[in-house]
Amino acid sequence: MNDNNERYFISIIYNDGGKSYCFGTNESSLDIGDYVLVESSQGIAVAKVVATPQTMDKYSSPLELKDIVRRANEHEIRQHQDNLKDAELAMAFCQKQVERLGLKMNLLTSEYTFDRSKINITYSAEERVDFRELVKILGSHLKTRVELRQIGSRDRAKLIGGLGQCGFPLCCHTFLTEFDGISINRAKNQMLPLNIPKLSGHCGKLLCCLKYEDDYYTEAKKEFPNVGSTYTRGNTLYQLTSFNIVNRTLRLDYEDGFVIVPLDELKRDYKVKHEKK
Repeated sequence: MNDNNERYFISIIYNDGGKSYCFGTNESSLDIGDYVLVESSQGIAVAKVVATPQTMDKYSSPLELKDIVRRANEHEIRQHQDNLKDAELAMAFCQKQVERLGLKMNLLTSEYTFDRSKINITYSAEERVDFRELVKILGSHLKTRVELRQIGSRDRAKLIGGLGQCGFPLCCHTFLTEFDGISINRAKNQMLPLNIPKLSGHCGKLLCCLKYEDDYYTEAKKEFPNVGSTYTRGNTLYQLTSFNIVNRTLRLDYEDGFVIVPLDELKRDYKVKHEKK
């Protein structure tokens, strides 16, 4: 335990691959992989520490921190692990009932609350599913409250995982915990070909990584003239038809062809005839 009662914050997850949450603690000896008891929206839960304690001067979120209850003891960790195993059995039973009832739903996860007062089952489906009969069967067999929740395609990809177009594991499965709105305007801002299949991820939605460099492109484009602007050099008239932000080059078309020139050369050697606004 910490002797001077200094306060820290730690990051925890409720399940592998899930979103991380910050909690407060006075215990500086907690380490990655340790289990703690926390109070969640589902009641008391066992969670795993995924980042070592940090002093509060490094905490930048405006959200108020809730304290962990305490370290989990061996009995509580064993109960948590038993809950994980029993949730897998519950999932297998649920899958059999889904097939027997002919329901068009893909089961994804099942998770008991720590006190086993409820089991949460997530699924994906193309259309709305009438699962009332399924809930009755599950409740009778599992002897607990059953909650079925449909999730979207992005959350499904996060749970299942896979490799992205870059060859690395999906960002949503490894570190992304929230999905900001990704619109086609980001692709336009980065001057990417509007080929929707190539711009889409495993979930069928636009790639989350479109946001990574978007701010850079927005700022860098301020240095470049607008497409359509015209220039002269000597007696030749040129029109700017495109530019490459990464290479800092521009394409200038003229009557007999085109040239690729660096941005610095354009500013130095070419005269503006008409700057398109």
